[in-house]
Amino acid sequence: MTMEASKSLPAFLALAVAAALMFLAPASAGWSQGSATFYGGSDASGTMGGACGYGNLYFTGYGKSTAALSVAMFNDGASCGQCYQISCDYQTNPQWCRQGTSVTITATNLCPANYALPSNNGGWCNPPRAHFDMAEPAWLQIGVYQGGYIPVLYQRVSCVKQGGVRFTVTGKNYFELVLVSNVGGSGSVQAMWAKSANTGQVAMSRNWGANWQCLAGLVGQAITFGVTTTGGQTIVFQNVVPASWSFGMSFISNLQFTY
Repeated sequence: MTMEASKSLPAFLALAVAAALMFLAPASAGWSQGSATFYGGSDASGTMGGACGYGNLYFTGYGKSTAALSVAMFNDGASCGQCYQISCDYQTNPQWCRQGTSVTITATNLCPANYALPSNNGGWCNPPRAHFDMAEPAWLQIGVYQGGYIPVLYQRVSCVKQGGVRFTVTGKNYFELVLVSNVGGSGSVQAMWAKSANTGQVAMSRNWGANWQCLAGLVGQAITFGVTTTGGQTIVFQNVVPASWSFGMSFISNLQFTY
């Protein structure tokens, strides 16, 4: 609509048109089309654990605003921790959408493929589909419960987290498994290294989900981690793990990614 045309409309109608254009904007402003279902119950208790390894999502700060990503989106765990803003595609399915609403979720799990069912009828998470199996409380912010399945518009957004990045160390000496959680900014980790007084920098590799492995003897030493997110921001967490650490312990830093 041109400026000249909008001036000829009554004021109330012009406002209505403007509001409609704002609602339609996501489809042409870098948003993508996908779909969504829900799982985990009304309290999201069934979403605990998962393929990213975050464990109890209540305790680790992810809460009820989470989702399992389809196979193509999960990217073998490289997408763990990423945040997405999702809205129901009201123009496609007004019956089961809550109009004008959106929710931001963190990716904490994998929605596995089901090749026994067609991709458009039950095999929602089959490649190459973009699908979110959302925690029920998050899904209900954009969809009507009886619908069960809705088309959505989504976009990747920056993660805003409370507190610092958290490191949980499990495994054994010369095979330390480090869960990196509560990552802000890009949310997902691209590269990581560890350093102690006796080792110098040791490159780490993704073991599974958000768990990174270090093949060095670190027991009895303070540990520094260098973490680079998929957004390219690097933070060095100096001696974030004290020398008195033991396996199974978690350590919260005072530093956080912001973009």
